[in-house]
Amino acid sequence: MAEDSVAYKYLQHIDSPADLRKIPVKELPKVCDELRRDIIRELSVNPGHLASSLGVVELTVALHYVFDTPYDRIVWDVGHQAYGHKILTGRRDRFCTNRKLGGLRPFPFPDESEYDTFTCGHASNSISAGLGMAVAAHLKGEKRQVVAVIGDGAMSGGLSFEGINNAASTPNDMLIILNDNNMSIDNSVGGMRQYLLRLTTNTTYNNLRYHASRKLFDWGILNEKRRKGIIRFNNSVKSLLTRQQNMFEGMDIRYFGPTDGHDVVELVRVLRAIKEMKGPKLLHIHTVKGKGYKPAEENATVWHAPGKFDEDTGERLDERPATKCPPRFQDVFGETLLELARQNPQIVGVTPAMPTGCSMNIMMHAMPERTFDVGIAEGHAVTFSGGMAKDGLLPFCNIYSSFMQRAYDNIIHDAAIMRLNMVLCLDRAGLVGEDGPTHHGAFDLAFLRPIPNLTIASPYDEPELRRLMFTAQQKDMGTFVIRYPRGRGSVVDWRCQLEAVPVGKGRKLHDGDTIAVLSLGPIGIEVAKAIDGLSEGIQPHVAHYDMRFLKPIDTDILKEVAHQFSHVITVEDGVVSGGLGSAVLEYMSDNGHHCQVHRIGIPDTFVEHGTVTQLREICKMDAASIQHTILEAL
Repeated sequence: MAEDSVAYKYLQHIDSPADLRKIPVKELPKVCDELRRDIIRELSVNPGHLASSLGVVELTVALHYVFDTPYDRIVWDVGHQAYGHKILTGRRDRFCTNRKLGGLRPFPFPDESEYDTFTCGHASNSISAGLGMAVAAHLKGEKRQVVAVIGDGAMSGGLSFEGINNAASTPNDMLIILNDNNMSIDNSVGGMRQYLLRLTTNTTYNNLRYHASRKLFDWGILNEKRRKGIIRFNNSVKSLLTRQQNMFEGMDIRYFGPTDGHDVVELVRVLRAIKEMKGPKLLHIHTVKGKGYKPAEENATVWHAPGKFDEDTGERLDERPATKCPPRFQDVFGETLLELARQNPQIVGVTPAMPTGCSMNIMMHAMPERTFDVGIAEGHAVTFSGGMAKDGLLPFCNIYSSFMQRAYDNIIHDAAIMRLNMVLCLDRAGLVGEDGPTHHGAFDLAFLRPIPNLTIASPYDEPELRRLMFTAQQKDMGTFVIRYPRGRGSVVDWRCQLEAVPVGKGRKLHDGDTIAVLSLGPIGIEVAKAIDGLSEGIQPHVAHYDMRFLKPIDTDILKEVAHQFSHVITVEDGVVSGGLGSAVLEYMSDNGHHCQVHRIGIPDTFVEHGTVTQLREICKMDAASIQHTILEAL
């Protein structure tokens, strides 16, 4: 605490935004310096999302300084950037628990704080949610201000455009702040990026126009219908004179900017000037991701979530063991995809803004003309892949499992119905750890299994991932889903020969005569550990099957199990409702078998954040819990 009193002249006295507002405006740059230093210091030892939060320090301070939070609403889009917000809203003393089991949540969440207005683990929802709040305030007669913060990367998401379109036609006074840093995690892509780089509007002009319109309203000359007509005419003239088109003003949304997002004093001035203006408005700010920490500024992609690091030197601390260790599943995917693409000229790669996260950047560097980063647009990624598949290409479309939820209709309507040959690779499937319930890939097995014409597979280990990828790109495989987890696998020497596996066929890994354990995917490693830990007298009684495929499920194995075993245990890294366990129960019931089936998987609840090891123990999916279930069944 003594160290804090020296290092933080202001921050140690801020327990709420009300305390922040007592500080003179001219001192706010010093507050920003302290806040940035505090984020860097904490994240150096307690890893999290660094670069995004550093980039919005000044914006965070300005918003809480100008607006009467929590009465006024700040709706964040993607909670990666909200660490400064947490620190300023009474959680600084607990920030050391951020992303830890039982500690602060990884992203803003209303159950944690009244300052957290909406869940924001995924991108592109802040405008829609903010508009809903603004309309609610209007209908209830409240004077509440609503601010929706969205990044240029999230603006590529279709939901953001749906929200803007509705905001333009619905009475509201919402302020949208467009944080333009030319980044999502990797560099932002697409036409929106180019548009925002060129866009400019004169602030003096906007102020003059606003005051003139207020006078005309007061004199009764101008009404809402005439106002919109004048705005459209005015914008047309301005576009002609400036040789620029302003998309936002073309939709009747007042546009201000761009302005420097790191000048906190100017941000305060601008926000105060426009906060009371009627109608929807947008403030466009330019920021630098990783601002104020040189290593993060120079390589924002790596420093998006860098792990532990030395705050003085910027050296990232490698937590891996000194001995050779298994690779990450994503890297096996990336290396294998390039290997397959060199053999098969029809293969192309598609990812929604995650080329580094899913390791498609490996193919992207070698074959840039055959890889496509479509931005934060998961639905488009699937349909775009479907279009290429329809005309003879073979897309490998890699989307994180929790983000694939946003493309559900596209999978059905634009892939499965037409039996298109394409491969949907679901990275980060199952429990992912510290990012918590918005990022756990818990539901894909359950929501994909009912869809006709899909093949759904999950590899036991890294060599199996390679074999499944090779199988999926064979002729006439249709829409083929491969799901695998975040992190490292179990096989060090993973570069096996590429060969196909029979679709819909599993394999027996361990023989037994009393209990059958059926697993799907890498969670089977926990089953193997559980069986290995049994006494030599018990091990021969436990059989273990790696199902490989959820759909089509191996009915030969199920028939064998139904006839040989009275007790069956299913293990999956997904929700127990609707996945492997449900498929086994359905088969047993439909075919008149009376095995006792015990299902192990993610329970019917949103699992909190923590390490994968901790969460598996909570969900009774770890080796010790599986072993306990086996012993109880004997």
